[in-house]
Amino acid sequence: MGEGYLSTPLIFLVQVIFGLYALVALLRFLLQLVRADFYNPVSQFIVRITSPILVPLRRVIPPVGGKDTASLVLAWLVLALQLLLIYAIAGQGFQPLAALLLAIPELIGLGIDIFLYSILILVIISWVNPGGHNPAIGVLGALTHPLMAPARRLLPPIGGLDLSPMLVMIGLVLLKMLLIPPLKALLLGLL
Repeated sequence: MGEGYLSTPLIFLVQVIFGLYALVALLRFLLQLVRADFYNPVSQFIVRITSPILVPLRRVIPPVGGKDTASLVLAWLVLALQLLLIYAIAGQGFQPLAALLLAIPELIGLGIDIFLYSILILVIISWVNPGGHNPAIGVLGALTHPLMAPARRLLPPIGGLDLSPMLVMIGLVLLKMLLIPPLKALLLGLL
């Protein structure tokens, strides 16, 4: 067995645990940004799981423009800590500046992925259980509405088939492909 025998599963666990918490923290920021229903059970779960860290963090990081910047900073710091742990496990040493800088494109990529997978989940649910009610559908609908509304005006349903989710998903994938690599290259150049 090689050196990566234990480090690869450990890196995987770090990515899952820290990635999920960063996802929830970023979701809290995005749900507030789109003014989602915070009485929804899914929203309440997100609030409960993030509040123990966010409440003290808000004393240090005030809201900016009425937006909960503490949850955005929390997601960024969790991703930076994830990268720092991965560097340590992989034997690349202690690189806090690299972790802080490279967590920025990770955060942007995570935000794009949230919208991309939210739209995909809504499309699948519309095929499997059209018109069904689930608390998650309400949250995902509120989250994706700012992207879907302009796309639906640009590309109205054709023969009862709504192609606007495909248009938005293609746009999100292109945005990720065109934005993240140059941003990472720029930040690596600063190190």
